[in-house]
Amino acid sequence: MAVKHIPTGVVHSGNKGGKTGCGFDTKDHSDHWVSSGSRITCDKNGCKN
Repeated sequence: MAVKHIPTGVVHSGNKGGKTGCGFDTKDHSDHWVSSGSRITCDKNGCKN
């Protein structure tokens, strides 16, 4: 599953309501995150790998 950070447009590995692969908490500013079926675009360790 993937989640998109709306302000930056970056797609991360993870689920809305949890943590991304690279450690962002999607519960902080939850309105900035949406579930996505898009390809992961985050280059940080944990999302890309």
